[in-house]
Amino acid sequence: MNTQPASSLGKVLAGLQNLLPDLEALYTDVHAHPELSMQESRTASLVAERLRAAGYDVTTRVGKTGVVGLLRNGDGPTVMLRADMDALPIEEMTGLPYASKVKATNHEGKTVPVMHACGHDMHVAWLVGATTLLAQARNTWGGTLMAVFQPAEETAEGAQAMIDDGLFNRFPMPDVVLGQHVMVGPAGNIGGRAGSITSAADSLQIRLFGRGAHGSMPQASIDPVVMAAATVMRLQTIVSRELAAAEAAVVTIGALQAGTKENVIPDEAVIKLNVRTFDADVRKRVLAAIERIANAEAAASGAPRPPEITTLEHYPLGVNDADASGRVADAFRQYFSADRVRQVDAASASEDFGLFGTEWGVPSVFWFVGGTDPDLYAKAKAAGEINKIPTNHSPYFAPVMHPTLETGVETMVIGALAWLQHESQHQELRP
Repeated sequence: MNTQPASSLGKVLAGLQNLLPDLEALYTDVHAHPELSMQESRTASLVAERLRAAGYDVTTRVGKTGVVGLLRNGDGPTVMLRADMDALPIEEMTGLPYASKVKATNHEGKTVPVMHACGHDMHVAWLVGATTLLAQARNTWGGTLMAVFQPAEETAEGAQAMIDDGLFNRFPMPDVVLGQHVMVGPAGNIGGRAGSITSAADSLQIRLFGRGAHGSMPQASIDPVVMAAATVMRLQTIVSRELAAAEAAVVTIGALQAGTKENVIPDEAVIKLNVRTFDADVRKRVLAAIERIANAEAAASGAPRPPEITTLEHYPLGVNDADASGRVADAFRQYFSADRVRQVDAASASEDFGLFGTEWGVPSVFWFVGGTDPDLYAKAKAAGEINKIPTNHSPYFAPVMHPTLETGVETMVIGALAWLQHESQHQELRP
């Protein structure tokens, strides 16, 4: 598996095989008991218990349900490792023996099924594994390790909630922030890049106002359904007609809601949409175009007042520091075989992980770990059917347990030790 392990790395990872049964049990337990965003109390208790057992100073309820563990181990850099904990309001269809049957009450008071459809259960197990191994072999490295178990990534609340709750004042500023995510790809493979790694995302609601009337008397109405339909069609032209071919963006209309009966013209309509961008200037222009189009279509229809445009969620552009990314990639390539570490394109998925680095003003690095059965992935690729593999947020999303579990622990340990190793051990890692 490893090609050139440094002495400290070898010592830290020596305990992985013995730890795997406990990590498997933790993973299946968290998977079977998923919790919605800002409701992750049970998961937080599990990770806090394991951090304390490993010798960390633990602070709970940071940003409501977040957990921070600190292991001070002499002089050296401070490295922050992050995992997210929340699940999604999705009914699980995987058929796994440990599949979720949980239902919970969401923030709107509705009862919904809950599933770990994005792999955050795997992220929790990875970080618990890495922090445990690093604590067991603390005589091989120096510095401070900060483990952050974050709530509410799925609603873009968690990172900011921890920051607002004094994360930057209550804990030491790290020299680097590291994180990772399980994705579709051959299990055991790692993908990353310098620069943009995840897209910025903006979820918006546009409320259009009309004047209701009987369906037989449209002349007495200002029809918000027609207004909304025209707006939706016009929004499709932003990417196709207002951006250059080399500029990337996605504008998706996820919901159009209006009316209750076929012969009643309603008073208003609601459009909900999602925007993904990889460049700050492109994002600015796309958001401005959405506002312009919504207002223009309302004016063209003679709406009694301008539309209300509300931001529902915002995820920042995820940007990997070039030097720090190179340092992590070099460490990965010296441990894993060359074919397992790949440079990938930026993902259109979004994350609030980047807030920790940008708000703290320190470099951050985020990478992907494949979670698909390698044989299944190879067959799907050969058949040109990779898009048929269940992705994150699918009710069928189910990372294969091995080697996904051990790979994520290894990558997090390797990333941390790229900073925490003593200088003599850094020399051993260099070609």
